[in-house]
This record gives sequence, C-alpha cells and structure tokens, in this order.
Amino acid sequence: MIRPFHLAFPVVDLEKTRDFYCNILGCDIGRESAGKWIDFDLYGHQMSAHLRPTSLNSNDDSCGAVDGDAVPIPHFGVVLTMVQWRELAERLKAAEGIKWVLEPKVRFEGQAGEQATFFILDPSGNALEFKGFGSDEGIFASK
Repeated sequence: MIRPFHLAFPVVDLEKTRDFYCNILGCDIGRESAGKWIDFDLYGHQMSAHLRPTSLNSNDDSCGAVDGDAVPIPHFGVVLTMVQWRELAERLKAAEGIKWVLEPKVRFEGQAGEQATFFILDPSGNALEFKGFGSDEGIFASK
C-alpha cells in the first residue's frame, strides 16, 4: 500500500481555500489553526494550506511542454482511477467559476503512459493537475 504524502502550499485567503477544497473538490478537513492553516484530505493525502497573503508564487508564468500542451510549473495533484477522474472532471465542468488551465483530455493516446488529465487553479492561483490511468501499470510506463 502506498503511504499518503504531505504537501504544504501557500494561499492568500483561507476561507476561499476552504470553500474550494471542500465544496468544489470534495475534501474533508483535518486539523486547522484558526487564521493560519488548514489540513485537507485530498484523496487520502494530507494537503496543508498555509496563509501567506504577501508571499505567494512569483509572477513567473513558467510552463513546461508535455505532449504539445503548456503546463504550469510548479503544480501538484493526484493520480486517480479513471472512474474518479471522470466523476471529478464532470463535477468541475458543471461548477461555476472554475479556472481551467487545461480542460479534460487524453494525452499520449495509444502510447505507454496514456493518461487522462486536466489542470485547474485554486483561488490563490496554485495549479493542480488531476490524472487518470486505465491501470496503475501505466503510471510509470516508459515503453
């Protein structure tokens, strides 16, 4: 069994962050320190949003190229089953105010590592990627 990872990331508004991660992405809340940070359960992983209203990501719009798409660097996210990925993609497409960087699509089609993917921004501008694979063997496939 893979153990959960922990990621701490900066946000500019804790209440908007709480609303987005709970009501849009469906996360449960773990521990929190009023006005300072909130732990979210993102598909079993501990994501800690820390209030940093003046020291967020720089204005650097760095992107990497992946299968012909510009993807934001840095970004974080979760590898889901295809059923989970489709459910989340449909829920987000139906939600208002989602900031899409890359709408749901399949990349590397017919190749090793074929995956469904999309990128969104949280209310603080943090880029999140959600991937879906037909099987876990594809996650690290190289050939």
